[in-house]
This record gives sequence, C-alpha cells and structure tokens, in this order.
Amino acid sequence: MGKKYIVELDRKACIGAAACAAVFPEKWEIQDDGKVDLAGGKKSKDEKQFLEIDEEDFEKFRLSAEVCPVLAIHIYDKETKRKLI
Repeated sequence: MGKKYIVELDRKACIGAAACAAVFPEKWEIQDDGKVDLAGGKKSKDEKQFLEIDEEDFEKFRLSAEVCPVLAIHIYDKETKRKLI
C-alpha cells in the first residue's frame, strides 16, 4: 500500500485563474462562477474541499498547487498531517 495524501482547495481564496486546470484538467472543474472545484472532493461549510490521493497523482497535484497564483491549493501527508505544499 502506497503513501496517501490529502489535497485541500481553499475555494474562497480561488480567483479563477484556472492554472491548476491547465496542469491537471482531469481533477479540476471550472464552475459557472469562474472558480474551480476539486473533482470528487468533499466540501466543507467554510468553502474548502478535500480529496484523498495516492502517489500516482501526487506530482500533478503538486504542480497544480505550485502554479496557483494565490496559493489556494495545499497538500498534506495523510498519516502525519504535515503540510507538504
């Protein structure tokens, strides 16, 4: 069993640049308001979205986080809860 991670999208911070969707279009859905949703993500009341991923998708999500101009995407180690990005 491989390592697991949690991707967090802070949708309030999202400005709709869609750079994440350009990097990983399969996992980011541009909505009518111009912001993105995390495909398959769980939504919280404070407009954050969470998705558990494995090592296979880590690199593309890392790139998504790095190209976000407002740093609205974060990645955590599921086991240690340590913020990686």
